Amino acid sequence: MDLKEETAKANAKLPTLEKISYSFTDMAGNLLYVSMSSYILYFYTDVFDIPVSAAGMIILIACIVDAVSAIFWGSIVDHTHTKWGQSRPYFLWLAIPFALSTFLAFTAPNIHGVAKLLYAGITYVLAAGVIYTGIQTTISAILPNLTLNPSERIGANSYRMVGSLIGSFVTSTFTLPLVAFFGRGNDKHGFMITIALFGVAAVFLLITAFKNMRERVPVSQKSLPFKQSLKATVGNVPWYLLVISFATFWIAQADRNSFSTYYAKYNLGNAELAAVFNGLQVLGIISSISIPFIVKVTNKTATMLIGLGIGAVGQAMMAMVGGNFVLVIISWSIGVLGSALAMSMPFAMLADTVDFGEWKSGVRASGFLTAVGSAFCIQLGSGFGSFIPSKILDMAGFVANQNQTAQASSAISFCFIWLPVIIYAIVAGIMVFYFKYEKMEPKIKDDLLKRAEQRNK
Repeated sequence: MDLKEETAKANAKLPTLEKISYSFTDMAGNLLYVSMSSYILYFYTDVFDIPVSAAGMIILIACIVDAVSAIFWGSIVDHTHTKWGQSRPYFLWLAIPFALSTFLAFTAPNIHGVAKLLYAGITYVLAAGVIYTGIQTTISAILPNLTLNPSERIGANSYRMVGSLIGSFVTSTFTLPLVAFFGRGNDKHGFMITIALFGVAAVFLLITAFKNMRERVPVSQKSLPFKQSLKATVGNVPWYLLVISFATFWIAQADRNSFSTYYAKYNLGNAELAAVFNGLQVLGIISSISIPFIVKVTNKTATMLIGLGIGAVGQAMMAMVGGNFVLVIISWSIGVLGSALAMSMPFAMLADTVDFGEWKSGVRASGFLTAVGSAFCIQLGSGFGSFIPSKILDMAGFVANQNQTAQASSAISFCFIWLPVIIYAIVAGIMVFYFKYEKMEPKIKDDLLKRAEQRNK
């Protein structure tokens, strides 16, 4: 293939079928991972009978381990060279292990004491960390290798976010009703059957994505040593800004997801209302579809800041409407639109930091940079997003399956409503520094293409 053909291929317009298939990857991931991020704390405390402080500590430790594993997954991807590409084969290889490990995490065997805590910790690490982190890493790492075309990357990422939100919607809306339906009063059995069904669907989606996707951007066939991967971070300021921002953002995201159940059950008096909260996450599809248009009018950084602002307004409104469920839902919906907009942007922007790293250091470490920038951030942020509010609840005297004291109810409200507002403000303060680097992207793309031409002369 001559240089013109190679350049045209690398800048290719992605077929719609491939974009849809890309959306299947995060749809599958969220069918199972959102089950864990939204319901594992509730499952531990109210079904598996683990104290809330111990459950929060299990999730924090597991997520730290998982976050570290993301770094290794990035290096593994950079060392992978197959006829199917670097990232694509992992959708095939990890599909069944992902489904099986998540099923085990939501299985509550008749064990007690330390054995119960060990079982919970090991299965959670295996499912949410080692295996899901591998899938999440490759979902992000494949994007910069699908095309160099910035608008096509934004478009593909929008499809991905729609798939992600559909997966979240199905999980969030139907998990508890399905648990009740299949369990018929036995939540242990209900969770097992429900997660098994989600697992079968996830396997099908991941294998379909593997079948229909292609990696086009030329990647060096030499394995990239870990030290070389680290070189891509030297001077890569936009990557550091995204890593810090995204990890912090996921504290709020995990907190909102997991505490909707507590807020509905203990503050609104009906646990099933959590399905309404979580089901409304599907409104984020509106935000995802609108991203290419908003970015075209503004830019990627401004789009993320707009999302954070809308999310903070929606959260704050919930504090002002009291127990009026209709107004709470309207406020929550506004927050969903904003948070979905903000959450989508770093995934697309990470691909640009891969280009920046190559431009700055000469090393294209797609796997490592996207692994740390996505899976590492999600796992670390999610860990603290469960641990921090669980400690707040513990200090407030929360007791599962009991009427809560005024102090405990206030703690639940703070965690569900105000903690995300505080975090959104912090993230916005960090991201304002990204504008400078986004302006450099056209020059970086041109320089990389010129270097490719020189290498092929």
